[in-house]
Amino acid sequence: MAKTDNTTFEQKLFKAADKLRKNIDAAEYKHVVLGLIFLKYISESFGELYDKLKDDEYSDPEDRDEYLAVNTFFVPKQARWPHIQANAKIPTIGQTIDEAMEAIELENKELKNVLPQVYGKANLDKTALGELIDLISNTDLQVENGKSKDLFGRVYEYFLGEFANAEGKKGGQFYTPKSIVKLMVEMIEPYKGRIYDPACGSGGMFVMSEKFVTEHQGRINDITVYGQESNQTTWKLSRMNLAIRNINSKFVAWNSEGSFLKDAHPDLKADYILANPPFNQSEWGVDILQEDGRWKYGVPPSGNANYGWLQHMLYHLAPRGVMATVLSNGSLSSNTSGEGEIRRNFIENDLVDCIVALPKQLFYNTGIPACIWIMRREKSQHHKEVLFIDASLMGFMKDRVHRELGDEDLGLITQTYHNWRKGGNYHNVKGFCKSATIEEIEKHSYVLTPGRYVGLEAVEDDGIPFSDKMEALTTTLKTQMDKEADLNDEIAAQLAKIGFAL
Repeated sequence: MAKTDNTTFEQKLFKAADKLRKNIDAAEYKHVVLGLIFLKYISESFGELYDKLKDDEYSDPEDRDEYLAVNTFFVPKQARWPHIQANAKIPTIGQTIDEAMEAIELENKELKNVLPQVYGKANLDKTALGELIDLISNTDLQVENGKSKDLFGRVYEYFLGEFANAEGKKGGQFYTPKSIVKLMVEMIEPYKGRIYDPACGSGGMFVMSEKFVTEHQGRINDITVYGQESNQTTWKLSRMNLAIRNINSKFVAWNSEGSFLKDAHPDLKADYILANPPFNQSEWGVDILQEDGRWKYGVPPSGNANYGWLQHMLYHLAPRGVMATVLSNGSLSSNTSGEGEIRRNFIENDLVDCIVALPKQLFYNTGIPACIWIMRREKSQHHKEVLFIDASLMGFMKDRVHRELGDEDLGLITQTYHNWRKGGNYHNVKGFCKSATIEEIEKHSYVLTPGRYVGLEAVEDDGIPFSDKMEALTTTLKTQMDKEADLNDEIAAQLAKIGFAL
């Protein structure tokens, strides 16, 4: 029987593209591949509208205003994919692509300083580059039935994840695993309003929010995204990622100082905040920011920015807003340099809504376990209570080193939270979830580790009396100890035969 090929379209495409990488690091190669995918996408979107305009006797297909009117990028002649493909085998193809990227930026101001112009570099094998162009050219990415954005988005998103995996620790700085992003989005339900991510990486939180809105029959125009990123190359990835999804990214800012030292949106009050900031970030600028207005609940320590990120987000949260962020588990219990006091202030001000303990090995840049904090300024249900969910043993091993949360895991966590928050069919489940009062949390010295509250999962009684179990166990242990003694005697006897005494 022939072996069934279960590899997905994205997997096959990535595998073929990665074969052409040769001696280039994944960190550098990702810009080459993702840039070409983006170029193919905007060229085909342009081409579809171009053909319609050409068939309309009253329209000019070369009039860029026709494209701006329907939110489509205008692609000049030298940047259109047929031109790129026609020159794929010419030694100057790298320069041709760089010039195409520059021409697109000149025609579309929102893409200024965003597109990669790395194709003319000497270390990039031009023959392999031509083969990569052919690969993307021959891939079924045509604009069909309005689904091209989703297909390109899927490819772009999959490639981001694979490059993050290939880069290891560095890759995790621009990419948050899809299952974690999906969990946070499904829990806080960003239907309508302003969505903010102060450490937005490649834009995954915004992409998943857009998916959530469209999958729940909402309108994408009902959300506006605001973001900030301190790494310029990562910011460029995010702008292209959002452009493929047709998400307006004009409020996604870059500056090298970062969200603490140079807040790009100082007056923003967001309805939803989603973030995966750097874990346990040190030397983040608190010495300059001692008197900053964001530290309403206490000045964060200089050696760890976890409580700086939480307060920065709270500062930007609208009165009825909700935020979800990933942090290291240390944030739940640390008492270093006043962190315990800040956490106590959060709890006593009834800002903490839910804590989810996550499994190990979910992230590309760290194997340490992490958690999700969900915080609200105003709770419609469960005043002075916090829901604890222990998902630390959930998920499956996607490969030898990475774990992933499955759809059933995500559904159970999300439904448990929604039932609790909305007054539905919620029950405490030993070993999994517990709704704890602030008085209970105070007894635990304001530590928020879910395991302290949910307890251990109840073990089903097998009906065998404890005394019978102990008798069987001790009998087995005695047999094993007797065998060990016999083996020790045998070893001593064999050693004595060759002149060694124990």
